[in-house]
Amino acid sequence: MSEEQRKASSASCGTTAQPDGAASCGLISRSAGTRHHDLDITIYDQPYLQPIMEESFLEWKSEASSLLSQIGGEWAVLNSEGVWLAGDAALQDYFLAGDDETLQRVLLTGQPAAAVSDAVMGGRTVCAVPLQSRTRGELFGALVRVSLEDKLDERVLVLTEAAGLLLRSCFYRGFQSIFVNDLEKVYVQAAKEARQRSILFQYIKRMHSRIDVDKVLTEVMESILGLYPEVGLELFMSQDHESNHPLVKPLLLHHWQEEIYVRTFMEGTVTTLHRGSGKEARLEIGVPVGGKQGVYGVLHLKATGPLMEELDVELLEMMADAAGTAFENAKLYEQSNVMIHELRMINELTQRLSKSLHLADIYQFANQELRKILGAHYCCILVMNEELGALEVASCNAPWLAKEVFPKEYGIGGHVYQSKEPFILADYAAERPAESKLMETTGSSSMIATPLMVNGGIRGVILMSHRKKHYFSYDNYRLLQTLSSHIGLAVGNASLHAEVRRMANRDMLTELYARHYLDEAIQKCQSRDFCGSLILVDIDHFKRVNDTFGHQKGDKILKQVSNVIKSSIRQSDIAARWGGEELAVYLPGLGIDQAFQVGERIRQRVEQETDPLVTVSCGISEWNWTQERISVESLFYRADMALYQAKNSGRNQIMIEETESSGD
Repeated sequence: MSEEQRKASSASCGTTAQPDGAASCGLISRSAGTRHHDLDITIYDQPYLQPIMEESFLEWKSEASSLLSQIGGEWAVLNSEGVWLAGDAALQDYFLAGDDETLQRVLLTGQPAAAVSDAVMGGRTVCAVPLQSRTRGELFGALVRVSLEDKLDERVLVLTEAAGLLLRSCFYRGFQSIFVNDLEKVYVQAAKEARQRSILFQYIKRMHSRIDVDKVLTEVMESILGLYPEVGLELFMSQDHESNHPLVKPLLLHHWQEEIYVRTFMEGTVTTLHRGSGKEARLEIGVPVGGKQGVYGVLHLKATGPLMEELDVELLEMMADAAGTAFENAKLYEQSNVMIHELRMINELTQRLSKSLHLADIYQFANQELRKILGAHYCCILVMNEELGALEVASCNAPWLAKEVFPKEYGIGGHVYQSKEPFILADYAAERPAESKLMETTGSSSMIATPLMVNGGIRGVILMSHRKKHYFSYDNYRLLQTLSSHIGLAVGNASLHAEVRRMANRDMLTELYARHYLDEAIQKCQSRDFCGSLILVDIDHFKRVNDTFGHQKGDKILKQVSNVIKSSIRQSDIAARWGGEELAVYLPGLGIDQAFQVGERIRQRVEQETDPLVTVSCGISEWNWTQERISVESLFYRADMALYQAKNSGRNQIMIEETESSGD
């Protein structure tokens, strides 16, 4: 139907010109309770009648051909203001001038009229009859007959009136067909909307039952393909979401102006594009799939031929909106499950880490758990060795890297340690930001790394690797940082516990072990060793040193002697402050002769290296597996007796239990 016909139909029902749906609704409202033949036009419809009049005039000439052949002449139709509407071309110029008296009389009186024309028409006869609405009798036009006769014929005027009535019937038939067509369109549109509602209801019902991201994406594609099986369909997703569905593809934002689906994603609105013409014509539609937080992807449809007209873009848009909301809900549900799972893992990890107070156990357990949680092939924990000033491998499941030491500036671990920032690497071979012995010797491609922070300071670095490229996701990267903070807390607690134990087992002044620690250590050694010796060391005339130089100087002398002892024994030997100015050294696995050599070395160095110079006296006792079990108290008692003998024998010498042996 043409735009003018729609406007005429709308006006005839007392409505203004509107789109199809609006005009149709006006017709239905107008016709409610009205019989079909009661429909009529009004004076307000006249500006829109020309298309209907033209069609009616052609139909009338066809139907009344026999009558017109009898009457003869040429015919024309004009509106109520004398404006040309339709007719034989030979009459158009004359009536466009608008000065025919016969016509003007008919338009003024609404009565038929006939007259012989003036010289302009060449003396022809003009017959005009009014066209009036059938209910109100309102004039909406005039039918005019022009013949070559130059005399009036009453019979011709009557036939012209009959022809006018027939033309009016043709006009109203055309007018009513417009109404019927509009009504049919209303019913078709209503049926279409009802079908849409039914489809959407079932579709949204299925969507609400989906809490899995993959199932949501599959549902929207299967639903669209169910409606339009011949359509070309792809779903481009921008999320970090991998799908095995062949129609789901990643959305890459390069050359975005050339791809309709990328443009749709950037603009967030439905985009249509017509390509080609004729049989090669093709329609592309991009429909955004989004929720409250943004656009997640784009449905890309391609259609050809009749399918181009069948596609309901509004329905597709509503389906995409429902899919976007369902996708968002499923994604949030998935993320909440991941967060719950992560919190459980963090809680379990923290509980198990807190059970151990030994650093080696913590590092080993953290290594195992991190590999299990993140699915990594390798884990390497580097810890700063303050004595070496380098990063030492504290735990690694690549055994050839165990106890390796690297400069703190070396490789990826050194970079993370220096920057104190986490790090993610997708392809080591392609990017190679720094050297990495872990990556090279294990053949790994992906890595995530994070600093190990303890009490606000950096203690080391955690490196996780996998042989597959692009293996670690941002979620893995973030989770490692969270887990490393809990590992750092466990390391801090263990270090604090170790420091407390060290302080409890150490003498604060000399930093030698306390006596109770020495007693426990000797008992352990006696349970596993074959022999051992104990040296008791006493500073000669220590009271005189305090009285002469003061207690602060005395403390300094005590520290000096302690340092001499620590630097004169093995790492496995145990030096302790026995009480006051008396010190003790236990030598596991050494007999009396070897113990004497150690004691002599201590004695000589004290005599040479202290300031002010002091001397020491020593007493030595031993035990071995051939003797009856000697208690720690007995061992100390025998060494103390030997020390007593050394002091009574002149000091600055060494005595072995119940056996004298003078020094130099």
